[in-house]
Amino acid sequence: MPPSRGGRLDLDAEAVRVLLLDLDGVLVDTRPVMESAWRQVREDHGLNVPYEEYERHLGRPFADIMEQLGLADPEPIHQTYSKASKAASHLARQFDGVAEVLHAFAAAHWLLGIVTSKPLDRATPLLAQLGVPFATVRTPNGVGRGKPAPDPILLALIDLGADPADALYVGDMAVDQEAARRAGVSYVHAGWGYGAPSPPAPAVAESPKDLLRHMVTGPYLEGSLV
Repeated sequence: MPPSRGGRLDLDAEAVRVLLLDLDGVLVDTRPVMESAWRQVREDHGLNVPYEEYERHLGRPFADIMEQLGLADPEPIHQTYSKASKAASHLARQFDGVAEVLHAFAAAHWLLGIVTSKPLDRATPLLAQLGVPFATVRTPNGVGRGKPAPDPILLALIDLGADPADALYVGDMAVDQEAARRAGVSYVHAGWGYGAPSPPAPAVAESPKDLLRHMVTGPYLEGSLV
């Protein structure tokens, strides 16, 4: 893994060509959607668990979050949450600069992939809005364990025929950081997202545009956002 200098990754722009990203809190601000869906869950199932407790565990598959919250029989809750999320999907917004940054990476022939705990049926419309050619999308609908296990990251790399040493993962929760560590993949924390990183402190991008400055050591490409 490339060394970190002063909170920035010292990377060879010619060697690193795979960028994997989480979805919620990294590419799209879905907090209003999730808050609305969780309110519906509380009403329909008589739960006293505040949204803030649910949000603390974001990044894990839904069933794992229910286990962390001590809630039995997660499937009916998931059905309510999924239906309410789709109804409130219009509240989701791309973070400023995300599409431009991703298009810059794509133009430079980086392979882009998504590793998210959001089910595929809810992730697909959000990704389509970005208009970016993602070469792989890994969700809980596939095989393997969910984050913080390394499985979805490693499976994404298999999809791309890539080595962990040539990849970076961008997430916004401690489980993202742990999954990247266990997969042997360099990690950048999205400082604009929903969670804080865990020790040891990783490199942090303060905005989507800042990803480019964290991931390259020199001018990225002529006319880019660097």
